[in-house]
Amino acid sequence: MTRGLQRATFNRSALVRLLSEVAPETSDPKYDFGERLGQWLDFSDALTLSSVLNSGAGAASAAQTDAPATPSPLPGQLARIRQNLADAILNDGVFSTETARVRFPTPLPQATAESAADFSPYHRYYLAHQRDMSAAIAALRGAARKALAALSPAHRQLAQLDVAFDNILSARERNLLATIPLLLAKRFAQRYQEHRDALAPGASDDPAAWTQAGSWLEAFCQDTQAVLLAELELRLKPVAGLIAALGAAGDNSPTVTP
Repeated sequence: MTRGLQRATFNRSALVRLLSEVAPETSDPKYDFGERLGQWLDFSDALTLSSVLNSGAGAASAAQTDAPATPSPLPGQLARIRQNLADAILNDGVFSTETARVRFPTPLPQATAESAADFSPYHRYYLAHQRDMSAAIAALRGAARKALAALSPAHRQLAQLDVAFDNILSARERNLLATIPLLLAKRFAQRYQEHRDALAPGASDDPAAWTQAGSWLEAFCQDTQAVLLAELELRLKPVAGLIAALGAAGDNSPTVTP
């Protein structure tokens, strides 16, 4: 699924490029971030952002608080959370040999092909991973904001801006991310139909064989993992930016365990 995406435009996230392949009608070649963001913000949102920016006037020239010259634990925590969440996605418990935290759905014993081709379990599977990502990343993002706010007025303003943008855009983000499983449902139907078309005339379709290597369900599992990993990187961007802003300055930021 991902091999043909390497030549896609580079001004989009990997998630958008993947979803554009799953559902080409969602692709918007004229996408402009600034214009789209302006459509999302209403007058009260603009006032909120203006208030945060004005409250930090002169922050850049303000004296910076001395911070202890100790390495921040946050970059390590970010790497650990990224790895843990990625491992949980890749260790599906069906087509991989590792134990799964969230097991990829498989047909029930004695299930017919028609009943086993229901997308509902796979929808729930995707939502479970989304909940795991949201919980782990939110805790780290809070710790990064706290660490920034303790460094200097300018860093504190950045943390406040992150809070403001999060409050303004979080509902829209949740709504947009909730549509991803619906787009994957189209991929599921496509994979299943290709599998049905490849069957010999009169051949039976045993769902138990769908979990074998090289099956259409394994291909869909790989599709799902690729999209989940791309969503993970998208969700990590804000907190990764906050941690990068900490630079080499030391802080007494709290430890976060995913």
